This record gives sequence, structure tokens and C-alpha cells, in this order.
Amino acid sequence: MTERIWTAAIVVIGDEILSGRTQDKNVAQIAVWLNVQGIRLAEVRVVADRTDAIVEAVNILRARNDYLFTTGGIGPTHDDITVDAIAEALGVGVVHHPRALAVLELYYETRGGLSEARKRMARVPDGADLIENRVSGAPGIRIGNIFIMAGVPHITAGMLDALTGTLEGGKPVVSRTIGCWVAESEVADLLREAERAQEGVAIGSYPFFRDGKVGANFVVRATDPALVDQVVDRLIADLSATGRGVANGGI
Repeated sequence: MTERIWTAAIVVIGDEILSGRTQDKNVAQIAVWLNVQGIRLAEVRVVADRTDAIVEAVNILRARNDYLFTTGGIGPTHDDITVDAIAEALGVGVVHHPRALAVLELYYETRGGLSEARKRMARVPDGADLIENRVSGAPGIRIGNIFIMAGVPHITAGMLDALTGTLEGGKPVVSRTIGCWVAESEVADLLREAERAQEGVAIGSYPFFRDGKVGANFVVRATDPALVDQVVDRLIADLSATGRGVANGGI
């Protein structure tokens, strides 16, 4: 029986990402976290702060993945439109979540009080639950299979901690890396044959140019550690048979 593969997608929301003013760090940390939960990150889309773009991305990606994460656009300012856009995508209204209001009121009690702008961070699509945020007060939001996270990476990290162990997934993917001073094209067939020989194994090839020489690192991934070791052993033997040295752990 083929093992169930759980997948997730990410929609990164923000003009500042698309303009290059801000470099996204959330994709990497969410991808690593998902892997530990046994969930594969299948796709990522970066969209502008435009309602139509967010609605389109959310509806496409939530339909073809088990989970969808969004980052950005849930702050207190007028251009933070993620909640409204996702509510529109789901065909529901927007409400102030009473528990979110209580959390924010407590957080801002000694920080100038809960202004109307700050109350915006308690707005959620109708029917949503909250994701705890111990870092900055304003909670994340969960509705259906959608998880609405902050754009600030260390805040998103805290929200991921709160979600750890709560999502259904499969076995986490394990990986091993080997490296070789060889042109990727020279061993393409060898890699393809090794991957085809074992169902459930993926081999990534990552070429580089260093010290005037070409080389590549090869990453073997699967949910079964024994299978990973078996494929790595085969690759080391096959590459060594061509007279090339292999670096366990990569170059």
C-alpha cells in the first residue's frame, strides 16, 4: 500500500518581499518545521498586497494541499488585508475574536492601551480559531486547513511552536548528503538509475563551481532511514567505481 503523503503550501504576502526591500525567511523555517511534522512543502507562491491576488492564491493552494500557510499582512495598519482577503476567499464575514481582544488588551495594558488600530489584530474570518503567540500578543489564526501567520520570522517561529504536534502528517523525511568533484551532467544517468531502483527515494543534485573546479552535492531523501543509507551506499560505490572520490556529508 502506498504511504499517504501529506502536503502543504505557503502563500507569502507582501509588496516588500516582491520589491526586494525585505528578504523572506519564513519559507525556510516553515519548510523545516513541516518536515518534522511529516508534511511535505509542495509549493510556495509570493503575492502582492492585493485582495484579488490573495484570494486566487488561497483558493487554488488550499484545494490541492492538505494545509496552507500564509505569512504577512495581519498587522494593525490599513494595508494589512490578509484577514479580509481570506474571509472573501472562504465566503465568510470578518469578526473580532473575543479571546484575541482579551489577549491584546492584556498585552497592551502597559504599552499604551488597546487602540482602534491595534484592535485590527483581533479581526478573524468568522468561525476561525486562534494560534497562540507568546512573542508579541497578536495571535495567529486557523480556519479549516488554513494557518494565517505573521510576517515577522521570530513571531512566526513562536506560532509554529504552538502548532507543533497538532497537525496530522506522515513520517518525517530524512536525508543524507554526499559530494563529489564531478560535473553533474557526467553522472546524470547514474543518479537517475539509483533513484528509479528504489521507490520512495528522491535524489537532489546541487552543482557548484569552487576553486576553479566543478562539483556537485547529492542529497538522498526518503521517509525510511535504512532506504536512504542503502541508496547512499550504492551511489558511493558507483561514483567510486568511476575513479572519483566521494565526500560523505558533502563538499
